[in-house]
Amino acid sequence: MTPRLVTTVVELREALEPWRGGPIAMVPTMGALHDGHLSLVAEAARHAPRSVVSIFVNPTQFAPNEDFAAYPRTLKADMAKLAGRTDIVFAPSAAEMYPDGFATTITVGGPSAGLESDFRPHFFAGVATVVAKLLLAAMPDVAVFGEKDYQQLLVVRRLAADLGLPARIMGAPTLREADGLAMSSRNAYLDAEQRKTAARLNAILKDVIAKTGNDNADLRAAEQHGVKALLEAGFGKVDYVAIRDAETLAPIATLDRPARVLAAAHLGRTRLIDNMPIA
Repeated sequence: MTPRLVTTVVELREALEPWRGGPIAMVPTMGALHDGHLSLVAEAARHAPRSVVSIFVNPTQFAPNEDFAAYPRTLKADMAKLAGRTDIVFAPSAAEMYPDGFATTITVGGPSAGLESDFRPHFFAGVATVVAKLLLAAMPDVAVFGEKDYQQLLVVRRLAADLGLPARIMGAPTLREADGLAMSSRNAYLDAEQRKTAARLNAILKDVIAKTGNDNADLRAAEQHGVKALLEAGFGKVDYVAIRDAETLAPIATLDRPARVLAAAHLGRTRLIDNMPIA
């Protein structure tokens, strides 16, 4: 069954009202859905009998030099992919989310510091603001975000905890292509040669983890190895390869707690991110 499409907050709340009292899940997306997104929708279904998927390309998380105008908008195809998987698709306009006179921005500290913020300083304020608006619009019991955007997941968890938002923020594992590349809407930007190179990101992160496999491991040397390996593989620019505390994303000197390796690198005009846990 094709999900119901709603485009305003008033419509969304009216559509969800009959289901209040039982759990409702939400999956916020920017559309251009692929199997990775659909795995999040499946995860939502495991936590609630009713769900809503939002599709909104959020302008406030793009800088002027980024790909907002070019970001794929495929609502008709997305609706078809969601048939039988969710009850409601919330696809608001920019004017609905940011009406004339809109003047509020949410800033989250803690896990937003460094990494993505060093290269996209505008990004998490835009994410935090739109996610807060989406969660307040739908008031779900559960909201599912992918671990591929790991820093974003931790920022959203901090946001929900600090503002007392009632949604439980769930992380879902990264879904990967057969060669290990993390699924992303931006993968469509890669040409054939870049696509082959992109698969090296996953393998190189595994190599970085392997270099942390003893008690005396030099974590900074492992990070530097990752940067060098990515450049040698054909990535044109590496923003970071970083080993961080898995719960706070604070820098660490030793692996005496759960950790994560995170990376961001460029192939042509496409910026790819990925991360993995360090056992």
